[in-house]
Amino acid sequence: MIKPFEPDLVYYEPGALDYPLGKELVARFQSMKIPVRPTTSHNQVTGLPGETPLDKYRIAKRTLVIGVKKSLKFEQSKPSAEYAIPLATGCMGHCHYCYLQTTLGKRPYIRIYVNLDEIFSQAEKYIQERAPEITRFEAACTSDPVGIEHISGSLYKTIEFMGKQPLGRLRFVTKYANVESLLNADHKGHTRFRFSINADYVVKHFEPGTSPLPDRIEAAGKVAEAGYPLGFIIAPIMSFSGWKEQYQALLKKLSNRLPEVDDLTFELITHRYTQSAKRVIEERYPKTKLDMDDEKRRKKWGPYGRIKYVYPKEQMDEIKDFMHRTISTYFPRAEILYFT
Repeated sequence: MIKPFEPDLVYYEPGALDYPLGKELVARFQSMKIPVRPTTSHNQVTGLPGETPLDKYRIAKRTLVIGVKKSLKFEQSKPSAEYAIPLATGCMGHCHYCYLQTTLGKRPYIRIYVNLDEIFSQAEKYIQERAPEITRFEAACTSDPVGIEHISGSLYKTIEFMGKQPLGRLRFVTKYANVESLLNADHKGHTRFRFSINADYVVKHFEPGTSPLPDRIEAAGKVAEAGYPLGFIIAPIMSFSGWKEQYQALLKKLSNRLPEVDDLTFELITHRYTQSAKRVIEERYPKTKLDMDDEKRRKKWGPYGRIKYVYPKEQMDEIKDFMHRTISTYFPRAEILYFT
């Protein structure tokens, strides 16, 4: 088990002190002798130490901003959910391929939002607007909320809030194994707890700062035993020497640990990148072994007019066929939600 994240530097927005969680967090870090500084806004966080852009990036990833979510217009989160529920932004992990590399740009620090009651109130409005349809909320679009749950406690509160909503459902995904504080939450089956898992090669080379794979699998077993609907995202699926053997071994290990699960889903996403992401990745992780050879890829138009570099169709078909067959072998009752 990796050591739970604690920041080296903390900022807080003035409005954060108007909320109990904001006061609690500021007092917590002050008592730990971690530097705590006021800022007018997260956009005004300045003075981060570091001689080079790479130094500043690494320090920013160890920086926490305690803030207020001012815009309560939730972003859409298709296809996994109707809306993204904003509990936090940023992640302490250093996954080389992560899309947050580009979406968070020069502000990769972690932000915790303390106005939870206002966020929950907005979620209720969205649920009422869509009634009698079920409304799903994704809590991990821009962060890994499990990785900071020992600091914020926000996920536990959100799980219990959603448990009280007949027409509300919550889902999130994590690469962290510190799930003990969530096992006793009164979820009423309304939260799908998903884990991001991958082949040993991918975890070893491209996911520093996250929980080791055996810890994630063990945590998934505990979550299943706590009665949560369970899911796994295998992403990004990569083609490398021995990839079939490693992905089969992954699914076998998972099958050996999990109890009988009635409600189990898989989401499958192959590796892809944009040119802007490639530039950022190579700047921040200059020694990365990530395969981003444009000549071996097929161009595909993505949202907002961006071109993604994906595997050629023949290779994609081979990966899809293998993953579907292997998952069906070890988890015949599981549902594969999509492959992309």
